[in-house]
Amino acid sequence: MAARIGFLGLALKSLPVGTAYAVWTGIGTVGTTALGIYLFNEPVTLLRLACIGFILVGIIGLKITS
Repeated sequence: MAARIGFLGLALKSLPVGTAYAVWTGIGTVGTTALGIYLFNEPVTLLRLACIGFILVGIIGLKITS
Protein backbone atom coordinates (compact mmCIF):
# COMPACT_ATOMS: atom_id res chain seq x y z
CA MET A 1 0.00 0.00 0.00
CA ALA A 2 2.86 2.36 0.79
CA ALA A 3 4.32 1.82 -2.68
CA ARG A 4 0.97 2.61 -4.28
CA ILE A 5 0.69 5.87 -2.37
CA GLY A 6 4.27 6.65 -3.39
CA PHE A 7 3.38 6.12 -7.04
CA LEU A 8 0.31 8.32 -6.60
CA GLY A 9 2.63 11.01 -5.24
CA LEU A 10 4.82 10.68 -8.34
CA ALA A 11 1.77 10.98 -10.58
CA LEU A 12 0.71 14.15 -8.77
CA LYS A 13 3.87 15.86 -10.01
CA SER A 14 2.56 15.83 -13.57
CA LEU A 15 -1.24 15.42 -13.23
CA PRO A 16 -3.96 17.43 -11.50
CA VAL A 17 -5.11 15.91 -8.18
CA GLY A 18 -8.59 15.01 -9.44
CA THR A 19 -7.28 13.24 -12.51
CA ALA A 20 -4.57 11.35 -10.65
CA TYR A 21 -6.96 10.17 -7.94
CA ALA A 22 -9.65 9.16 -10.46
CA VAL A 23 -7.12 7.16 -12.46
CA TRP A 24 -5.73 5.57 -9.29
CA THR A 25 -9.12 4.48 -8.00
CA GLY A 26 -10.33 3.44 -11.46
CA ILE A 27 -7.36 1.14 -11.97
CA GLY A 28 -7.94 -0.32 -8.52
CA THR A 29 -11.61 -0.92 -9.29
CA VAL A 30 -10.91 -2.61 -12.61
CA GLY A 31 -8.11 -4.68 -11.09
CA THR A 32 -10.25 -5.82 -8.17
CA THR A 33 -13.11 -6.76 -10.47
CA ALA A 34 -10.79 -8.67 -12.80
CA LEU A 35 -9.26 -10.58 -9.89
CA GLY A 36 -12.73 -11.39 -8.57
CA ILE A 37 -13.67 -12.84 -11.93
CA TYR A 38 -10.42 -14.77 -12.26
CA LEU A 39 -9.85 -15.99 -8.69
CA PHE A 40 -13.36 -16.33 -7.31
CA ASN A 41 -15.30 -17.26 -10.44
CA GLU A 42 -17.57 -14.26 -10.16
CA PRO A 43 -20.06 -13.99 -13.03
CA VAL A 44 -18.92 -12.45 -16.30
CA THR A 45 -21.88 -10.71 -17.88
CA LEU A 46 -22.09 -8.35 -20.80
CA LEU A 47 -23.28 -5.54 -18.52
CA ARG A 48 -20.38 -6.09 -16.13
CA LEU A 49 -17.83 -6.02 -18.95
CA ALA A 50 -19.46 -2.91 -20.41
CA CYS A 51 -19.19 -1.13 -17.06
CA ILE A 52 -15.51 -2.05 -16.81
CA GLY A 53 -15.11 -0.69 -20.33
CA PHE A 54 -16.76 2.59 -19.34
CA ILE A 55 -14.36 2.94 -16.41
CA LEU A 56 -11.39 2.34 -18.73
CA VAL A 57 -12.71 4.86 -21.27
CA GLY A 58 -13.09 7.39 -18.45
CA ILE A 59 -9.53 6.79 -17.25
CA ILE A 60 -8.15 7.18 -20.76
CA GLY A 61 -10.25 10.29 -21.36
CA LEU A 62 -9.03 11.93 -18.17
CA LYS A 63 -5.44 11.14 -19.01
CA ILE A 64 -5.75 12.46 -22.56
CA THR A 65 -7.34 15.74 -21.47
CA SER A 66 -4.84 16.42 -18.70
